[in-house]
Formats: sequence, C-alpha cells, structure tokens
Amino acid sequence: MARNHRSKTILRPGQGAVVSLVLAMAVFLPVSAPAHNDNRPAALENVALLQKIGAPLPLELAFRDQTGKAVRLGEYFGKRPVILNFVYYRCQDICPLLLDGLARTLRALSFEVGNQFNVLTVSFEPRDTPAAAAARQAEVAARYGRAGVEHGWHFLTGDAAAIQRLTEAAGFRYNYDEQRDRFGHATGIMLATPEGKIARYFYGIEFSPRDLRLGLIEASAHRIGSPVDQLLLFCYHYDPVTGKYGLLIINLIRWAGIATVLALGLYIFARLRAESNPAARAAKSA
Repeated sequence: MARNHRSKTILRPGQGAVVSLVLAMAVFLPVSAPAHNDNRPAALENVALLQKIGAPLPLELAFRDQTGKAVRLGEYFGKRPVILNFVYYRCQDICPLLLDGLARTLRALSFEVGNQFNVLTVSFEPRDTPAAAAARQAEVAARYGRAGVEHGWHFLTGDAAAIQRLTEAAGFRYNYDEQRDRFGHATGIMLATPEGKIARYFYGIEFSPRDLRLGLIEASAHRIGSPVDQLLLFCYHYDPVTGKYGLLIINLIRWAGIATVLALGLYIFARLRAESNPAARAAKSA
C-alpha cells in the first residue's frame, strides 16, 4: 500500500464523514463507557478515551524516536510537563487534523515547546517506521512555525507490546478495521506531570489556548506561568467530564466577600480616625 505522509488542512472528499465521526466521538468518548455499547456506530466499538487522572505512565517502556534511535519513555520526563497524544502516521484523516489543531494552539501560547513543556506524539500502529515519524515531525514543525520542535516535540514508534501498555495506561482505546486497513480511535490529548502521572485530558481536534495554558501550569505544579495565571486558576477549575476549565463561582463569591469586608473595614477605619481628630471634632461642633 502506498503511504502518503503529506498533511492537508483542507477537507478532501470523504473527510466530511470523518469530521462527523469526530463529532460523534465528542458525544460518546468523554464519558467512561463499557467496551460494548449497542448504541454506538460500528466504527466506535471498543473506542474510548478514559479518564485516568493521577495514573502513572510506564516510563520504562522502550520506543524509537524519529531518527530511529532507541529511547526510553522516561527520557522525556523529569523536568517539564508533557503533552501526550496518539496517532498513526499513515492516517490521512483525523490524525493530521489533530496535529494541525495542536500545533496552532501551541503557536498561540507564550510558552514554547522544549522550554516550558515537551510534546510526545506516539504511533499506535506497530508497522509505522521512524521515517514516517520524521516526516510527520517535519510537517508539524512547519505548522508550528517556531523553534523547539526538533528537540521538544518527539515522534515515537514502538512494538505492539509497548504500544498496548502505554495506550492502556493512558486510557486510549482503539480498534483496527482489517478489511479497510484503518483504525477507529479517539481524538484528544493528555497532560502529564514531570513525574509521569496523567494530570488532564482535552478532547477533540481543537483546543483552547487558555485551557491548555492553565493545564500546563497545573501539571508543572505551578512552576511556570505568571501571577495573572495563578489568579485565573483561582477563578477557573478543570471539569473532567468536558475536559475544559470553567468559571468557579464559589471562588468569585469569596473574592467579592473579601473585597466587601476590606471596603467596610477601610470605611470604619476612616470614620474612627476622623472622629478621633480634635480639629475635625471642633469643625463639626462649630
């Protein structure tokens, strides 16, 4: 089979159906579901992106990077949070859309790949090669348009056993259509802490730069970001069902209460000070 690694963002004939499938996934996949569900389309059987927040990734697993070098998963952890995503490199439908959406989201951040965080794109197709991984990396580097991809965004391939262990640990479930030689799979990304524990999930092929920035800050244990980011994290909280950050009303109420108490205290202090001033009392009695 001829394999074309060129990524296109313009929908080709037939991709409309793929995008519709992605939208269907957005309905079915954010919620943990049993492996068999008669209400699912056949293409989505056994497909899921299950929440395993706090679960450790198997950092001892061996893969090959885009240069063909043998690497251990743990080499990409230890210093920075990691964005983890799964694709297969000969995919010409959902996977290029996912990588394009992620690259455009990261381009909108002030954080830089390889500096504040790393990205790991792992193929779940055992037949994928380092050459295919290198081709995808070159495409993503062009999309991202900033330095850092060559040493901060890594594209891995591995054998079936390593892939199975990693995808299972991350909650990423997929199926293989033998007749069409294609995979049905979920779309989304995961954030992992520098220690290799899963921190956040974001679903779909488009991601909010604000949500991803806040997720990276939390995954780094607040070691990156600005004071404004810390304030936003106080006002927003992560919803694991939707994979988004929503306004936390209770904290806004607390802030409003604190502001009210401070304003009232300042007013009382000013009144007491004025009453204790002899000149002010004399002027008032005159």
